[in-house]
Amino acid sequence: MEFLECSYTVLPQDLLLEADPDWQSIASYLDGSWCFIAQDNSQILAACVVKATSASVAEIFNIAVYPQWQQQGIGSQLLKFVLAQLSLKAITRVELGTGTFGYQLTYYQRLGFRVDGVIKNHFVDHYPEPIYEHGIQHQDMLRLSISLESEQ
Repeated sequence: MEFLECSYTVLPQDLLLEADPDWQSIASYLDGSWCFIAQDNSQILAACVVKATSASVAEIFNIAVYPQWQQQGIGSQLLKFVLAQLSLKAITRVELGTGTFGYQLTYYQRLGFRVDGVIKNHFVDHYPEPIYEHGIQHQDMLRLSISLESEQ
């Protein structure tokens, strides 16, 4: 398994759509982003897209693992690699938004992210089609963050 930074142009569209079902949303954050992948034998298994929002803060906009490679620790290893790389870029705080329920929330919390706030109706107001998980519609977005200062 190899983890590396790459150009967004090598990221498979179908992989990014695993984490964000709206291609217009994805296209809006790709330009100027830092992109990272997990690959095995030159096959991309997972990707992460991050963008600086200030000199010391970055936001994770997309992290996805192909379904057949999920639940094997690849996403966790990739996110740990990404956080280490962001720390080297003088990023001291990483933020992200996710749904208020589901496996993604526990995934981020296991890696040290903490809840900062809630954006009511985010998924209803910003996505053209409803997003469902386990038969429940995502409506609100949780904002999470982690401090990297202790890791420097």
